[in-house]
Amino acid sequence: MAKINYRIHTDAIKINLIPPELTSQQTSIIYASEADVLNMALFGMTAKQWRDKNPDKKGNIRDYASINELICLSNMENINAVLIEDGLSQKERLVKLNKIAIHQMSILEELTTKVLN
Repeated sequence: MAKINYRIHTDAIKINLIPPELTSQQTSIIYASEADVLNMALFGMTAKQWRDKNPDKKGNIRDYASINELICLSNMENINAVLIEDGLSQKERLVKLNKIAIHQMSILEELTTKVLN
């Protein structure tokens, strides 16, 4: 399921945000910027900020995410794809996605607590 959501998200970026005349390096920057929108909304930091804070850790911020964070992230990829298609700016999407992340994480944490008790 996560791979499908990822594809939906990357296709929305490709179709709506990446002009065909860009180089592959420029395209990579746009994809990274969009990944950081999700990182900021959920984790409160970009991938680079996380790497700077965690120089001893291998991989990236998502490699260290909880199952609830990964569920929320997958949901946010779908939502961001819709928001991109609706023409919202990156700033508008970040604000909405952050509110959604807070709400979803509170529900997921509550459900996890109930299951464990």
